[in-house]
Amino acid sequence: MPSAMPTPIASYFAAERAQDPEALARCFTEKGVVRDEGGRFEGAAAIRQWNAEARERYHHTVEPISAGERDGRIVVIATVSGNFPNSPLNLEHIFLLEGDKIASLEIR
Repeated sequence: MPSAMPTPIASYFAAERAQDPEALARCFTEKGVVRDEGGRFEGAAAIRQWNAEARERYHHTVEPISAGERDGRIVVIATVSGNFPNSPLNLEHIFLLEGDKIASLEIR
């Protein structure tokens, strides 16, 4: 895991590795938002459900390979592998932090 990641983002990827949607949802602010695959998921319950359903559908793993800052956001490139076309893919995970939590995440 790249060492340049702030704690909330490192915790997000640790929850992914542990396959723990509950822990992953706790990484976000109360009104945290995830944008992925054309969907928008807001709040802990929606984020938890998004992650659990994605895990069930794709049986995926996410391995961060680089991290940096762009336009006030933290951009992590991660290799995503699973049961989907063209696996594995390197996807951008674009995080906006608010204090010690993630306010938003866009995966593309």
